[in-house]
Formats: sequence, structure tokens, C-alpha cells
Amino acid sequence: QVQLVESGGGLVQTGDFLRLSCVASGDIFSRNQMGWYRQAPGKRRELVAQITSSSEIKYADSVKGRFTIARGDAKNTMFLQMNSLKPEDTGVYYCHANTGRLDYWGQGTQVTVAS
Repeated sequence: QVQLVESGGGLVQTGDFLRLSCVASGDIFSRNQMGWYRQAPGKRRELVAQITSSSEIKYADSVKGRFTIARGDAKNTMFLQMNSLKPEDTGVYYCHANTGRLDYWGQGTQVTVAS
């Protein structure tokens, strides 16, 4: 069973930056789709950024130009660099991996952007 563990969340001010990290217990990122989702209070979980199995990168329109998703040098790590944060970026951020048959989720890390 693969486990995903996020870190790097916190409370910041508008315009600040954060870097989220995700570490997997196995080599799950190198061949599979992986990404970051977020869920704001009272809202559905939404895709923020994704690297597909063919290495295509996708971003939600709301974060384009501000967020960058990347694999780490270690095969079991992934990052989300978040710049120019806005209050609407507030939520729990989840690391995700899909092998084509199974979905894996981390426990989430809270990001709060104060206005």
C-alpha cells in the first residue's frame, strides 16, 4: 500500500509564497499521473495542478502563472510552488497519484491565506 505524505502548508499573507511537498512511500510518481488537489470549506475538491503519465502539465485556470508543479530529483517526491497567494487559495491541499487502476491520496495539508 503506497502512502503519500504532504507537508509545507501554513498561514501566510496575501502575496506570500509556499512550497508544498509530497513524499510517497514507493516509486509511484515516475510512471503515473500525479497532482495536487485542494478543497475549500463548503466546496468540492478541485484539481490544482497535474502531471500526466505522458508528462503533460496542466493547471487550473485560477492558478496559472502563479503555481508550478514539479517532480523532485528523488523519484518519490513531488512539489507545488505557490507564489502570489490569494485568500481564495485557502483550503486543504492533497497530493494525488493515479496508477490507471488505483487512486492514492495524502492526508492533506492546510493552506490559509489571510487578506
